[in-house]
Amino acid sequence: MKILSIILLILFSYPSESDPEKINWSNSRKLSWADFKGVPNKGADFVASTNSGISFSYSFKYKNDDITYDFSVESFFYPKESWYKRGLVSPYILKHEQAHFDISELHARKLRRLISEATFTKNIKKEIEPLYRKVEEDRREMQNKFDAESEHSKNEEMEYQWEAYIAKQLKAYEHWR
Repeated sequence: MKILSIILLILFSYPSESDPEKINWSNSRKLSWADFKGVPNKGADFVASTNSGISFSYSFKYKNDDITYDFSVESFFYPKESWYKRGLVSPYILKHEQAHFDISELHARKLRRLISEATFTKNIKKEIEPLYRKVEEDRREMQNKFDAESEHSKNEEMEYQWEAYIAKQLKAYEHWR
């Protein structure tokens, strides 16, 4: 019985696939309101919030003045930090939130491109970190600009312009998906 209790404790300690801690961006999987698990910010003047971002990792070997490296760049949506106010949202608002996630994917592609086109030396750590910091700064700036210009989706004309721009940029960076 004690062993069964321990097994059950272990199983329930880890998130299931149906309740992930993060969702990888995918062209074939769009966000749904069921993905938003966070507690709404009652004081916010907007009705939903997407928490997404990019992460990267790399490894390298340096041998005989030659460097080889591998890297991985991912864009994620974080369900437990993303929220919406029930009864106040619509499919239109969900598209706005998807656009925020798409902006993160766009910047993941930009970082993949920068890293794949770069030439690194034995100082790879000092050379690669600034690439990430710059792309992350640009990502945050674009997220803020999107919300400011679309007035958190209230300005429909700007919203549609932004959605078209983001889609065009994703297509331009398709090679680095």
